[in-house]
Amino acid sequence: MINAIFYKEWIKTKWIAILSFLTLFGFSTFLIYNLYRMIEIKGAVHIWEVIIQRDALFITMINYIPLIIGVVFAITQFVPEMQRKQLKLTLHLPYNSTKMVSGMVGYGVTLLVVLFGLTMLYFGIFFSRVLIAEMVSHILLTSLIWFLAGIMSYLLTAWIVLEPTWKRRILYVIISILLLSIFFMSGDGQAYNHFIGWMILFIILAASFAFMSVIRFKEGKQD
Repeated sequence: MINAIFYKEWIKTKWIAILSFLTLFGFSTFLIYNLYRMIEIKGAVHIWEVIIQRDALFITMINYIPLIIGVVFAITQFVPEMQRKQLKLTLHLPYNSTKMVSGMVGYGVTLLVVLFGLTMLYFGIFFSRVLIAEMVSHILLTSLIWFLAGIMSYLLTAWIVLEPTWKRRILYVIISILLLSIFFMSGDGQAYNHFIGWMILFIILAASFAFMSVIRFKEGKQD
């Protein structure tokens, strides 16, 4: 049944998934090209000095892209469920509703993890050709928090969209903005290294939020 859920969600979101991939690939390719171009013009030693002395990352342009992708992906996946009353039908299928929602949310998280993981791998492969391992690690560890924010934004948006009442949605939007702002409080390199575990814990907890909205939906809550 999980395979069927994943397939249904893929049919619904495949174009936004492809667009998200192309967006990340495009931005990543541009940033990699830009770094290579600067090395060609100014030399690798100069770029290394800039990274060390100024804590330059050369990929800060991408910092909000995962967050935006997470929001758009959740909207694409769950808004039709609410507007077309599909969620009500889905929850009445002869299958455990908790497992059904878990499959839907799990699909989105899985796709984003793969997408963001491939992006980091892409950066890692090409950066390692011109930068030493410590610099590549510094850049990737710093960018990790942005990709975690993308997963968090997906879960929080799903929580908001699946909520059946507008009053609660507005409240959830405010809470979500405050939670997501934590992921961008510092722009320093590896500033979140000691908090990555806590951030992942927040994300795991946020995965349960959508179930709260679905329970309210099943109870018939409305404005």
